[in-house]
Amino acid sequence: MPEIIDEIPEEDKKRMELSGFEFDARKRSGSFIQRDQHIHLSSSKVEGIEMLPIEIALKKYDWLKDYYWNLVDRDKDEYTKFVAEKEEKEGPRGFVVLARKGSKNIFPLQSCLFMKSAEIQTVHNIIIAEEGAELHLITGCTSSIGREKGTHYGITEIYVGKDAQVSNTMIHTWGENINVCPRSATKVEENGTFLSNYISLKPVGKVQMYPVADLAGKNSVARFNSVVLAPKGSHLDLGQRALLNGEGSSAELISRVITSGGVVFARSHIVGISDNTKGHIECKGLILEDGVIHSIPEVEGRLKNTELTHEAAVGKIARDEIEYLMARGLDEEEATATIIRGFLDVRIKGLPDSLQKEIDAAIDAAESGF
Repeated sequence: MPEIIDEIPEEDKKRMELSGFEFDARKRSGSFIQRDQHIHLSSSKVEGIEMLPIEIALKKYDWLKDYYWNLVDRDKDEYTKFVAEKEEKEGPRGFVVLARKGSKNIFPLQSCLFMKSAEIQTVHNIIIAEEGAELHLITGCTSSIGREKGTHYGITEIYVGKDAQVSNTMIHTWGENINVCPRSATKVEENGTFLSNYISLKPVGKVQMYPVADLAGKNSVARFNSVVLAPKGSHLDLGQRALLNGEGSSAELISRVITSGGVVFARSHIVGISDNTKGHIECKGLILEDGVIHSIPEVEGRLKNTELTHEAAVGKIARDEIEYLMARGLDEEEATATIIRGFLDVRIKGLPDSLQKEIDAAIDAAESGF
């Protein structure tokens, strides 16, 4: 994508790369770039998988209208209403990924939602994995350096078909004055699997998000994994909700949160609605400097044949752990960094090696700020 590289300033490219975007795209199955409200690139290199601007996809496939504003209600709140009204006036922005029956991408698709100068960026994404498809996607969200303010509103609707698998990794590297309000929902059919990975390790103004997964099909599975660092001045209100509607469905909601002066609300909610369902919530928080971590795990059972558990813990680094590492040759700073690195290093079940490496790289890039 040489023409795209030429259009983007070097400092902005570095920000995009911190969000997991690879400009050479050798280990990517397709790419999408939206800068403010302009779409620079949208393509896929894999047979059976399309990656299209949403406005084009809606014109190409009339049936896609049934998936548009279906899982997320356009009247849900002030943010969804704003996006819906803007789309009516100017047309939607964002991407559609269509993974046809049985298709697979060895390397992930990548997208970058970049705020350069727009006061408000709006995005509407639809992801559809048909029966037996396997789809991996990395979405990097970032802004140019030194922005005084900006707001991002994102709508994402994900459909996981029978026996299909979707892994969606989102890496946020927004600026310290950016406010972010994504709204997303997922529906998982019989034997389908949905993996959602959220990484935020850089300063941000405010983030408010609460994705919901409807495990509608028998034996469907959802796993949410969040790795979050909240520097001073950051306010993150994060959460995830799983509805165990299908018989034998299960969900796991895992959070690792560190505050170095910021405020984090870590919300999790699992609802056991059908027979033989299981769910587990785990939230662990680490306070490096005075800040706030408010863990709010909820388990809601509606019948006797559901099994729901949760655990939550917030604390500081134990002094004996630091001294243990110092006794083995590390200085105090190195020992502290090692403990933090281990705390954030969550091994995510079912995640391809290429996606795990992206998460590891994001954590490594943030270590200098610990």
